[in-house]
Amino acid sequence: MPLTHSFRDTIRARAERDPAFREALFLEAMQGLLQGDTDYGRTALRTYINATIGFERLSGVLDRPQKSLMRMFGPGGNPTMANLMAVIHALQKETGVQLEIKAVANAA
Repeated sequence: MPLTHSFRDTIRARAERDPAFREALFLEAMQGLLQGDTDYGRTALRTYINATIGFERLSGVLDRPQKSLMRMFGPGGNPTMANLMAVIHALQKETGVQLEIKAVANAA
């Protein structure tokens, strides 16, 4: 039986109705980036963007071309630190999900 909704639509619908899910998506992306798994972090951040404000709105907020932003977070993308921080700042402002950084001792 064919699926009636795409994965992207399912994720977007859940993110719209579940603030904890939105937070978890953003946290997962940031943890991937901070742990050095940049490919996963970029992919997770792309999923978060698509599930929340979308690349069109992000483009307007940042005054940057939509296709350029999509390439940054696509396979092989390599956003500069300035671009990455601008995107993270915009996402926090536009989605209302704020990051809080906390240092913890290594459990190992």
